[in-house]
Amino acid sequence: MRLFPKNRICQHTFCSILIFFVFLPTTLFTLAEQPDYQHGISLLHELKYPPDFEHFEYANPNAPKGGELKLATNTYIQNFAGVPGTGTPSAQGLGRTVDRLLIRTADELSGLYGQLLSGIALSEDKRSLYLQIHKNARWHDGVPITTRDVKFSYEDLLTRVFGKAYLESWIKSMEILNDKELVLHHRYIFTNSNLVALTWFPIRPAHYYADKEPGAPTLTPPVGSGPYRVVEFNNGFVRYERVKDYWGRDIPVNRGRYNFDFIQYDVYRDATVAREALRKGLFDIYFETDIGHWKSSYDIPAVERGLLIQETRSLKKFIGQQTAIVWNLDQKQLQDVRVREALTLAFDFEWQNRVFHHNTQSRANSYFANSAFASTELPNGSELVILENYRDQVPKRVFKEPFLLPVSNGSDVNRSALKRAKDLLVDAGWQIKDGRLINFEGRPFLLELTTQDPAMRRILLPYIESLKILGIDAKLRLLDSIAWINFLRQRKFDGYIRTHDFLNPPLGELGSYFGSKTTDMELGGNIAGIRDPIIDLLIQNTEAITSIESAITNTRALDRVLLWGFYHLPLNGVDKERFVFWNKFGRPQQEAVGKYEYLIGSAIRLIDSWWIVPI
Repeated sequence: MRLFPKNRICQHTFCSILIFFVFLPTTLFTLAEQPDYQHGISLLHELKYPPDFEHFEYANPNAPKGGELKLATNTYIQNFAGVPGTGTPSAQGLGRTVDRLLIRTADELSGLYGQLLSGIALSEDKRSLYLQIHKNARWHDGVPITTRDVKFSYEDLLTRVFGKAYLESWIKSMEILNDKELVLHHRYIFTNSNLVALTWFPIRPAHYYADKEPGAPTLTPPVGSGPYRVVEFNNGFVRYERVKDYWGRDIPVNRGRYNFDFIQYDVYRDATVAREALRKGLFDIYFETDIGHWKSSYDIPAVERGLLIQETRSLKKFIGQQTAIVWNLDQKQLQDVRVREALTLAFDFEWQNRVFHHNTQSRANSYFANSAFASTELPNGSELVILENYRDQVPKRVFKEPFLLPVSNGSDVNRSALKRAKDLLVDAGWQIKDGRLINFEGRPFLLELTTQDPAMRRILLPYIESLKILGIDAKLRLLDSIAWINFLRQRKFDGYIRTHDFLNPPLGELGSYFGSKTTDMELGGNIAGIRDPIIDLLIQNTEAITSIESAITNTRALDRVLLWGFYHLPLNGVDKERFVFWNKFGRPQQEAVGKYEYLIGSAIRLIDSWWIVPI
């Protein structure tokens, strides 16, 4: 990545004048020097791929095109809007119909390369990011993709929670230079998290939405720009076809990818039915999240003969807590940290892991577990220097105790942990009377755990039994996909089970998950309701970091303060990817380097580098 030359005309005073002219169709000034556009960017490390690279290492440029990939989903096909925050999930696979400005590679920690962009340049003061749209980029209806589309998409996103959380907080203005060039002006300076946010930024066709509501759920697939388009669907399936004249077929980031002529998602609401359908060959790949079935449901002739294959992948894409119980700090009984610690102590992970998971799960003792960003032992060195600035404002245990969750033998009730939990509850003003935990007003301790996932019931019910030993009147509520949105909006929950992992490196979502600014944001990421000025400062410092070493130090410091707040109860760490597939595919020789992406999930799917082996 190269910066602008030091002698460029656009200095602070001149740039501040430009910023007043937001969203003008053309710039009022002529730059003395053109941006030094590059093919990609990283603020944390050198890019792996040079400007003249031909394809990603985990793709085969000679892969044959053709055939059909059939996948399963448990979500009904009911929305093609393609934007977050509509309240109705978008159809599975819809991401393949729309290109992004930038994409993150599967084989670099934070290497970002242009997809819609043919060039990207960061100003020397790191406050202005110049973007150049590929000259050949076009929508499926033949209309060229221009800066008008980017402007429209940006302004529309600002009306939604996603845009407010991930864009509005740092983009000061967008300046349109011409049809193919624009500038993003930062409120401060660009960071890695800002660049990653651009990979989540869906670009939508302004001309298509001229007479339509862009945020409304719809069953009419909009005009796309990506390698696939919707050709057929109903409530139970959606079918995509490869766009033969796709504008970006041969650009380096796409070469050797998107090889299937058709991709179809069939809806299977019941996992047992889905497994049976896989065994009958009705679809090609199944992702198994139930360890019991992984161990016992594939002892069949097709597996023995090598026709059906079981495989696992260990990834570095996400780190931390795969699932956690989020405590609602707006609930009075959960505002005392001693109570939250007691609730954490009552969860017997080892027993659950042995009984339900064949000891295959890991416990997340950090918000950034299984990475260099996780805190360990006691703070020292540069991390201690950071924390010393807040010694009187963070829990004293940050400096005195390494954070450790209780460990049981996994065979019986963890009595020592429950005793510690009881003592903490007594210290917090609770006592057991007639088998019930009550406060000084005589009110019982009521706790409701909520989840959308029926599979979580077997994890939560034993935990509820442990809470009852403490005298807590606990119960479980299972919500459907519509009810949970209203439930979170109204913040009625006590404990809510959610995914709580982080993209590696964990620099782009910290403010959303833990910052005070998103606490009162409807459906924002900080559903715990954390409002801590020290945490806000640590997040601000961490997100501004532009070196991997400093990012590690600052993130560890933040991790310690969060952990000792007991805002979340971690249920398990990020698991392996387990999948079963029919032996009909060709795969790139260097596929294993793509350790930062899932086989199916997200924008850079490794499955998109597979192909059907011709018979």
